[in-house]
Amino acid sequence: MNVKSYDEMIRERRMMLKSEENVERDEWAPHQIKGIPPPPLEKPYPEDGVLVGLGSPNCADLGKIPLAKAIVQRRSRRKYSSKALKLEELSFLLYATQRVKHVDEDGVRSKRVVPSGGARHPFETYLIVNRVEDLEPGVYRYLAIEHKLLVVDRGGLLSDKISKACRGQAFIGESAVVFVWAAIPYRTEWRYSVIAYKDILIEAGHICQNLYLACEAIRAGTCAIAAYDQKAIDSLIGVDGTDEFTVYLAPVGKV
Repeated sequence: MNVKSYDEMIRERRMMLKSEENVERDEWAPHQIKGIPPPPLEKPYPEDGVLVGLGSPNCADLGKIPLAKAIVQRRSRRKYSSKALKLEELSFLLYATQRVKHVDEDGVRSKRVVPSGGARHPFETYLIVNRVEDLEPGVYRYLAIEHKLLVVDRGGLLSDKISKACRGQAFIGESAVVFVWAAIPYRTEWRYSVIAYKDILIEAGHICQNLYLACEAIRAGTCAIAAYDQKAIDSLIGVDGTDEFTVYLAPVGKV
């Protein structure tokens, strides 16, 4: 078996960060150009799925902090109190990171609170809930168009599992909730083909930075995490690991 050298692996991965110059080959043409219908803007869910309302997405009484102050205070926080997040606070954080503001009439594009190449927005937000008022512990998926939660698994406290899946980082399991962002690459591939991946990775940063700033506004803290066991996290949130898989996650807790 041909095993790639260290230098070959490095060069291969660097290419994902570069703008591809040679994408004129017909077989690389985006499906959008080929007339193939776009994937849905939101991952479908069962008609009998259990939904949880999040109240008003505007949360006008929350987040009253000058933007400049939030930027200056922003830092990775790894120590959290045992206090639970309020459901309205969780609603605010979800609103600040992925809320859909507008869906085009053709259903191809959505406008959200974060930028996305071609307005494709390839990420789904999953929550591993430990301590949120009026919300049972378990795994949930955020329905960004409806501003509601879909119950994925009410399997009780998952603090030990999430810490183990994040390579033994105990503080993650001590958080009130863990945001997990899973990419559905085809949403962006449909428009940008083989050059989609740089854009997907950039967008993960847009979303997580909004979470950092929103946490500062409600006296909470977060810490971006990229060190995790891929199969373990994908299994925990119930995604297939091929057409949808974890890219980034962040625990949140009161400080």
